[in-house]
Amino acid sequence: MQPSLNEGVYVFASVPPDTDTRSLEPIATFREAEGLTLIVEEQRALKAGLPVLFRAAWITLTVHSDLQAVGLTAAVAAALALAHISCNVVAAAFHDHIFVPVESGGEALAALQQLQRRSGQGAG
Repeated sequence: MQPSLNEGVYVFASVPPDTDTRSLEPIATFREAEGLTLIVEEQRALKAGLPVLFRAAWITLTVHSDLQAVGLTAAVAAALALAHISCNVVAAAFHDHIFVPVESGGEALAALQQLQRRSGQGAG
């Protein structure tokens, strides 16, 4: 998995679907019936006056992940649940990205590193 904690604080926010988001440089968007969900760097969101729904630390699983892989998201969610850490997982074309409460970033990284160590012991 090779989890890596990205620097900074990121937020989830929702805006009307027709909002011009280019200046916000969102790292992810998702269109829903209720609006456009954005994941954006916190300072950009605050400067734009966006309503912050969730403040997060961003962990990237730096190994290339197959969009058809079975079980990785479940294993990550289970490891974080055991540590009592909520998570929001975003699968992109090359990597999975885990967003956890900002105050739990270090603890979440440690839990994922422990999962990686346990998984490595089972291989071979």
